[in-house]
Formats: sequence, C-alpha cells, structure tokens
Amino acid sequence: MSRFASFREFYPYYLGEHRHPVCRRWHVVGSTLVLLVVAFALATGQWRALWLAPLAGYGCAWIGHFVYEKNRPATFSHPLYSLMGDWVMFWQVLRGKVKL
Repeated sequence: MSRFASFREFYPYYLGEHRHPVCRRWHVVGSTLVLLVVAFALATGQWRALWLAPLAGYGCAWIGHFVYEKNRPATFSHPLYSLMGDWVMFWQVLRGKVKL
C-alpha cells in the first residue's frame, strides 16, 4: 500500500529524492534519449528499437541515483508515480522551474 494518496502528494517526495544536480542531469539525458528512441521508431518503422527506450531512461536515471544521490530509486517502491515524476521533472527542467 502506498503512503501517498495522490501524485500531488508524492511529487515533493520525488523531488527530495533528486537533490543532486548531476542526478537530475542524468534523468534529463535519459528522458531525452527515450524521446529520441521513440521518434526514431516512429520515423523509420523500426519498432524493435523501442526496447532501447526503457534501457536508456532507467539506465541513466539509475546511474544518477546509485552514483550521485546514493539512494534507492523511487521506481522500486512507487513505479507509476515515479514514471510520472520523471516526466513532470523533465518538463519543469525545460521550463526552468527545476534547476540542473
């Protein structure tokens, strides 16, 4: 059972798990790679390339957590909210609301 009643309640916790700027940078790199892989698959019809999307996204994010944050990714305990948090944080970084 989750201790968060909503994503709105979860997101401050999520940001707290991403305090190190290099961890956030790794997340942005991973999210960007996911978008590039999906765009490549859509543009070329090479759907087999889509297996690279989670590898790139989670691989980069987990480097940020294990090497820089020294914490356990929220994906393990809150997979859906964590995925949502990745994209909200990505958008907020692009808009300048979350600093790298």
